[in-house]
Amino acid sequence: MDAIKAFYRDQAQHLHKEVWEIARQIGEHPELGYKEYFASEVLSNFLKKHEFEVKKGVAGVETAFLACFKSNIPGPKIAFLAEYDALPGVGHGCGHNLIGAASAGAAVVLSKSLELPGEIIVVGSPAEETSGAKVTLVEEGMFKGVDAAIMFHPGSQNVPVISSLALDALEFTFHGRAAHAVAASYFGINALDAVINFFVGINSLKKQIPQDMKINGVITEGGTVPNIIPDRAVARFYLRARKRKDLDELREQVIRCAEGAAAMVSAKMTWKKFEFSYDEMRTNLTLADCFTKNLRELGIHHIAPPQTAMGSVDMGNVSRAVPAIHPYLALGSGTEIPHTKEFAKAALSSEGEKLVMLAMQILAFTGSDVLRDKKLLQQIKKEFRSKS
Repeated sequence: MDAIKAFYRDQAQHLHKEVWEIARQIGEHPELGYKEYFASEVLSNFLKKHEFEVKKGVAGVETAFLACFKSNIPGPKIAFLAEYDALPGVGHGCGHNLIGAASAGAAVVLSKSLELPGEIIVVGSPAEETSGAKVTLVEEGMFKGVDAAIMFHPGSQNVPVISSLALDALEFTFHGRAAHAVAASYFGINALDAVINFFVGINSLKKQIPQDMKINGVITEGGTVPNIIPDRAVARFYLRARKRKDLDELREQVIRCAEGAAAMVSAKMTWKKFEFSYDEMRTNLTLADCFTKNLRELGIHHIAPPQTAMGSVDMGNVSRAVPAIHPYLALGSGTEIPHTKEFAKAALSSEGEKLVMLAMQILAFTGSDVLRDKKLLQQIKKEFRSKS
């Protein structure tokens, strides 16, 4: 370990208790997406205390923030992503209290070096569990000029390289004509029949698409009482695929299926996106390799091969804008199931405290490498351009 990283290790140890207290407080005060007022305030105050300039409510998102620390020495610009929203009825069952604390802690660790080149920002990113504020943050230019975006996520294994599925969330509304279901059934146009036809068509489509494409849907409206022909029926679907271009094609197939289902009963159909679309996660392998080397330097040798998460993350949209990584680090023994109260409890245990300390150091080491190593940054950017 070189002298600079030894310095960062010592700074992380010095900040350990303060950063764990932040993780503990957020974990004990779980807040849902876009309502993370306490968490956003705690993280912002910590960063302000350590001389970061903090702007709240960025990109029109009330609980988002942007914290900046700029060195007097010219250099790259790196971003640490902080998540801090909880799950309804579960609390921090995905460990976002650990994510926010570790990212803020790593940024402060780096800022303590008088030889630091460039700029560090912490992007406070609400609502990852729901509509994904990172989509808005990307669209509003929060990552403009950023050379690399870095975060970690608690999980069951140490996985530096992940990919995820692109996601579209579509709502289909079928418009019919109400009528008495017995006395004037001939006059009605049954919107629920159109939805049922739609699901039959979707089931047929599922048999024709590759296994890595997923279509999951529910009926959210289907009429009110049995003696009135429903004039309105609504279904919501999540569509997923490994690549955005494949998902775009799948979306068109599903829309055509909905149009055909409506035409079969002379109904009309409209559709919209009811949540933000997520792009697939594109892990920058050069940056992930740097993260892996730092894992080993800190004595972590149980490292899993690349994996595809069978879900979707809004970090995918960030990874299309700038070089990015979204590695997983094992929480404790790795036996707890995410999105459960047991996982939330583990995130508040001594194992959660150990993970925050480890993550803070690895994130800081990786950020330091990007800021200091010009050749590494060139390779990161070259790879990003080749895949864009």
